[in-house]
Amino acid sequence: MYKQQLAQLLDQIPYRVHVIIQDYRTNESLIEKNTQSVFSSASVIKVPILMAVLHHLEKTNGQLSQVVPITSDNVVDFSVLTEQKQKTATLHELLLWMIITSDNTATNMCIDFIGIETLNYYFQQIGLKSTSVQRKMMDFERQQKGFDNVTTARDMQHLFHQIYAGKLLAHEWNEVALNILLRQRSHESLKRYLVDDVKIAHKTGGLDTVDHDVGIVFTEQVDYFIGVFLTEVTDNEKARQYIGQISKIAYAHFQRDRGN
Repeated sequence: MYKQQLAQLLDQIPYRVHVIIQDYRTNESLIEKNTQSVFSSASVIKVPILMAVLHHLEKTNGQLSQVVPITSDNVVDFSVLTEQKQKTATLHELLLWMIITSDNTATNMCIDFIGIETLNYYFQQIGLKSTSVQRKMMDFERQQKGFDNVTTARDMQHLFHQIYAGKLLAHEWNEVALNILLRQRSHESLKRYLVDDVKIAHKTGGLDTVDHDVGIVFTEQVDYFIGVFLTEVTDNEKARQYIGQISKIAYAHFQRDRGN
């Protein structure tokens, strides 16, 4: 029933839909569509950046409490750090703000901390075949020249499954990643129509023509992956509503045996 509902909804959406919903009990997919197509990642690129920074700290015996100066060339709009006129921040602050409020100044600092070449090498090493960083946040000049941050639904599925299974980092570092993702403050998409107080470790992403939300939903019945990525978008608010509708049907599917 729910698969049919999902299929009907996807047919109605006027944008290009890239989606994977995977049951972590069985590793079977509830639905998959356009999984290999490369698209602009928007801010979901911040999840592999998060993992790359934590990996670097783990390998170098680094500290989340390390304080770094916020360089002027990395200061951009849409940033909690910029609003506060912070001159320094700990690495933990940078990672936290990068994910939970999608802070672009924090993200640019993280990109500089690791380096674009090292980031992309790490992405390849962990099996993200089509994910890359080609520009900093808010660098629209570089974007207009054809350089963009990109990924695929399949890459995001692979990344989150490795996070869920704890395969990328030692346990304590992986817990840092999950705890940050669970503190996400943007709930206009996957959580939009969920009445229950659901735990989701996730990240949103949006530009004028794309809207994404991807992560792990934790329930008593089952933990599952859901990644919904809409491209060729003409109305961002409507796009987030569609993501919410997809998420609601998926949640109902996984909760269908509750109470039996």
